[in-house]
Amino acid sequence: MYLNLLTYLTTLSFWLLLVLLATLAIIHIIQAQDQEEFTSLDCGLPADELSPYIETYTHLNFSSDATFIQSGKTARIQMDRLEKPYATIRYFPDGRRNSSFIYGNYDGLDSPPVFDLYLGPNLWATIDTGETTPLISALELRPMGKDSYTTKSGSLKSHRRYYLSKSGYDIRYSSDIYDRVWTPYFKTENWTQISTDLDVVNSNKYAIPKDVLKNAATPTSVSSPLTIEWIPDYPDDQYYFYAHFAEIPDLQANETREFNSGPFIPRRRIIDTISSKSPLICTGGKCSFQLIRTKRSTLPPLLNALEFYTLIQFTQSETDESDVGAIKNIAATYALNRISWQGDPCVPQQFRWDGLNCTNTNMSTPPRITTLNLSSSGLTGTIAAAIQNLTQLETMDLSNNNLTGGLPDFLGNMKSLSVIGNNLSGSIPQALQREGLKLLVEGNPKLCFSDSCIKPHKKKPVVPIVASVVSAAVVIAILVLFLIFKNKKSTVLQGQPRKSRMKLKFANKNSKRFTYSEIIQMTNNFQRVLGKGGFGMVYHGTVNDSDQVAVKVLSKSSAQGYKEFKAEVFYDHLALVYEFLPNADLKQHLSGKRGRSVINWSVRLHIALDTALGLEYLHIGCTPPMVHRDVKTANILLDENFKAKLADFGLSRSFQSRGESQESTVIAGTIGYLDPEYYRTGRLAEKSDVYSYGVVLLEMITNQPVISKECNIAEWVGSTLNQSDITEIMDPNLGGVYETNSAWRALELAMSCADPISSKRPTMSQVIIELKECIACENSRMNE
Repeated sequence: MYLNLLTYLTTLSFWLLLVLLATLAIIHIIQAQDQEEFTSLDCGLPADELSPYIETYTHLNFSSDATFIQSGKTARIQMDRLEKPYATIRYFPDGRRNSSFIYGNYDGLDSPPVFDLYLGPNLWATIDTGETTPLISALELRPMGKDSYTTKSGSLKSHRRYYLSKSGYDIRYSSDIYDRVWTPYFKTENWTQISTDLDVVNSNKYAIPKDVLKNAATPTSVSSPLTIEWIPDYPDDQYYFYAHFAEIPDLQANETREFNSGPFIPRRRIIDTISSKSPLICTGGKCSFQLIRTKRSTLPPLLNALEFYTLIQFTQSETDESDVGAIKNIAATYALNRISWQGDPCVPQQFRWDGLNCTNTNMSTPPRITTLNLSSSGLTGTIAAAIQNLTQLETMDLSNNNLTGGLPDFLGNMKSLSVIGNNLSGSIPQALQREGLKLLVEGNPKLCFSDSCIKPHKKKPVVPIVASVVSAAVVIAILVLFLIFKNKKSTVLQGQPRKSRMKLKFANKNSKRFTYSEIIQMTNNFQRVLGKGGFGMVYHGTVNDSDQVAVKVLSKSSAQGYKEFKAEVFYDHLALVYEFLPNADLKQHLSGKRGRSVINWSVRLHIALDTALGLEYLHIGCTPPMVHRDVKTANILLDENFKAKLADFGLSRSFQSRGESQESTVIAGTIGYLDPEYYRTGRLAEKSDVYSYGVVLLEMITNQPVISKECNIAEWVGSTLNQSDITEIMDPNLGGVYETNSAWRALELAMSCADPISSKRPTMSQVIIELKECIACENSRMNE
């Protein structure tokens, strides 16, 4: 297949190219001058505008690109006498799979774009003309005979395509049935033009246009060679040439035209093509194509047309065809519309689809999809049957969606499967109960392990002492130990001292008990204090001489009191042992207290996402669903890798059903983060956490106090934006190092979360989707 990327294209989108190449995968040689197998797209043309239409200059049929692509934005270029296909553009301010050629200063920046052009998973070319949003005006794909432009290996990129004439216009369709563009080239001072009005037979496999072959050039001096020179784009470039010859005038009996390349004698008005059998490398920084007459020739060399192609080696194999079909089927089943889910799913690795991992050990071997993460993607319906076609899939996360139906047997081939927080029902197949499969099914009340589902025993309401969500990457507390001891003095039982014990209960696994003396040993007799809260003191400790922990002990004089502490662990006399988090809480890093580092914008976005995932799990993954009630930067703890872990569930409350408001409760929370609607009505709902989260996000963006004498942080942001731009809002400690679009989207998200009216606030699932887009924008800046 021959891919004609015309030089007046304004941009080429990597993923759009792949879609079109897939559409044109099976192509035959064009037998007539029609456009049946052409693809000519007017990018940015509204679908309801006249489409298809016939372009007046080339008479090509152009159609809108609207049916080929779902992303990007459209605009019009205001330029006089601009051909219709290039009057509209599609540009891509979001995402990373973008690339460009008429710029037209559509954005008023007067700065053309920089982009990479990919064919499949392989880099085709890099175009560096400035810095602005990538765009595309038109995309044209043309089929070509399979046996014409061939190489021993690799592919050909058009470099020069000349016809030798003084004419000042390009030749293309309909003169050229393949719609190649032929540019006139002539050395007036050294060459002589010869032409004919008679037809030249062009019946060879290259089908050179007759309008091209009616013209030729010869050196004016009979003894001079015919030479064409150019400077290579890169010193190591390799070239293939295709030279086309046809004798135009009728020669006299005593005249002979013969030149090197054989030697070769062109036939009278019949096309002959000579091509290089292997790639050529230019020397001395200059390339030269030269025809020299032989000694017996009475006429100088002749040339009608010349093509040069650069050799490109495509070393990266595309993703396995069956995996591509399966993942596209899955996307269609769930109507997924992700910016990154276009083009090749696995390669290049920097453009891999969000939520996928692939094998890619050998570039010559097609990659296979091994991990699929569709958590918090708003999936509905049953588990897609196309998943079974991903035969190398090892890990899949479908948690926190609204999937129904049962678990299919074909999922038993995986190593890890998470379906937490759906509405799945029925019994779990035996294939999924095998040893070695990590299966997470919590939050599906109608799903059971036996063939006949038994009603569960009545249990006390589950209070989220620890909301551990591996699939959401938010582990609120890894180690929870319950210390049980009596307020009374120690008594003697059967001649032995009574020992208070701690109980570990985690992920429905067997409990482990520790004695109070072991807790004393862990903390070295409560030697190192980490902090103090309303519940009491927190101490540093060590388990097994290596694992660091934080021990929270209820004080008898606790101002917060026993009732709130019991909400975290519902035993009589209690303490907690948590994972020790060396980077303390988020508030310290924003304020720089205790010598803490100032975290950059990318890390802040990932912390925001981790926190949102944790809250989403509380809201839709727990049974019954939970509201945290005290979301604030001081309750977001950071591990050594700055992974966020939501903490402090002393004020948490559960709901009997999702989406319903809780009965009036005693107002609890932290001033500044407290939902004003909840404060006013006393009715608690999941959107109360969303408001608090919005304040946290504003604090992360601005590093301003959440409440001051004048106003709260949301009011300050709104007032400042009315008088200036986002640079006055962003935390000055960031030093302006952030992607502006990412910052704007995060700010708009935070303001919508902190809306005084709860019905206008997004859900945490919607927050997660938007945050992922913010992170994609910032990643694009960092990669560039």
